[in-house]
Amino acid sequence: MGQGAEPRRGQTYDGELGAAVTRAQQGDEAAFAVAYRLVQPGLLGYLRGLVGDDAEDVASDAWLEIARDLGRFRGDGAGFRGWTATIARHRALDHLRRQRVRPRSSALEQDVLELPGPQSTHDQALEAISTEQALELVRGLPRDQAEAVLLRVVVGLDGPAAARVLGKRPGAVRTAAYRGLKRLAGQLGVESVTDEAHRTLGEST
Repeated sequence: MGQGAEPRRGQTYDGELGAAVTRAQQGDEAAFAVAYRLVQPGLLGYLRGLVGDDAEDVASDAWLEIARDLGRFRGDGAGFRGWTATIARHRALDHLRRQRVRPRSSALEQDVLELPGPQSTHDQALEAISTEQALELVRGLPRDQAEAVLLRVVVGLDGPAAARVLGKRPGAVRTAAYRGLKRLAGQLGVESVTDEAHRTLGEST
């Protein structure tokens, strides 16, 4: 993941996604399947960071709601990812309330991912977030940091979109994401999250 080539995960497909959503709203079931294929990986990673092993069940509930309310959605591909993330977040919070489960307040040391070789940039931390162990580490972050990192890096939302999902100011989300990535970098054996990473997280805010 090179500098400047760190498109938020999923943004590359926003044009295709927007077109698929439009066709799906017109009753094209195959287009809905395309939209699902493009959105589900990031959405599932986000939910794993919130509810752990129950992510699949929560995602299923979210997709039922997404399918039901699809005709009410207005927007492009990026907007659809934000809309689906908002629905998934509501279902996850409902699940946590029902189960009386809270994300762990600290990372489990035995789950810290050991990356071989010298690590000198935040990129390895970002790439590692796609792994199950790293998602466990994300769950150990303070809630605001965990959600900001998941929405920005895993779902691929820009700052304003992530802020809308969380109901916060973009600057607050940018700061939370930066602090979360810095903490993850330390846990993953990466030396630091650079100032350039901070600026990158500030894009589109």
